[in-house]
Amino acid sequence: MSAKYFSTLILAGSLVAASADEKLPILPVGGMIYTNVTVTKVSATDVFFTYAGGLVNVKIKNLSPDLQKHFHFDPTKAGKVEQQQAENKVKYHGELLKHPPTPRSSDVSAVDKAPPATAKKIWAKSLLNQKAPDLFVEKWLTDQPDCRGKFILIDFWATWCPPCRAAIPELNSFHEKFGDKLVVIGISEETEQAVRRLTDPQIKYSIAIDTQARTKKAIEVTGIPHVLIIDPQGFVRWEGFPFLEGYELNEKVVADILARYSN
Repeated sequence: MSAKYFSTLILAGSLVAASADEKLPILPVGGMIYTNVTVTKVSATDVFFTYAGGLVNVKIKNLSPDLQKHFHFDPTKAGKVEQQQAENKVKYHGELLKHPPTPRSSDVSAVDKAPPATAKKIWAKSLLNQKAPDLFVEKWLTDQPDCRGKFILIDFWATWCPPCRAAIPELNSFHEKFGDKLVVIGISEETEQAVRRLTDPQIKYSIAIDTQARTKKAIEVTGIPHVLIIDPQGFVRWEGFPFLEGYELNEKVVADILARYSN
């Protein structure tokens, strides 16, 4: 059955208004069909809802014309909102490069032992050129990656953390460009539902949760995002906050690490 058929089926039913708590038997979005949908919020740009597989939000502009009408979509208003969001993101990135993040209070250790001013600041125990600790995973939210013979990039992150979300596009690019040699893994101590709720930006690399934060605690991470790059022999070859001024993690840095420490 086509998305158009499903849209017609919905609109021909008993629903008469787009509002929170309304229920839809299905909601087609491109080639994806969501079932047992309950709308929780409708903004100028997005529909937020629960469905049989969890929590998610989608762009209204990606829905069929009938469903756009159902959700009272105004493309002019939505365009202005998205433009403002884009401008805010540019400003945010500029400020982020000037000022490293302040860790969330629950992520701050009792004593913040800062290294000398000439050293690279990290918000964790330094493991550079040391054996990496075991990665504990409570549940993979994607297929478990095959890490044999590959470099591993581990990103400790959370959905509530703006710098973590800002890092996702670049981590996606690492996954796409270096995927034959590098496995990118994002691990959060949040619930599965919280992580799955984040759909923008879309994560294209492997993700997992560990609500006990066992590896994070072993490394004494006090500020996120915190990234480790581990070589195929298990040694940490890069660590830290990926936006730290003068120590940014970018494609050139990753390429140099892969070239330097490959067998």
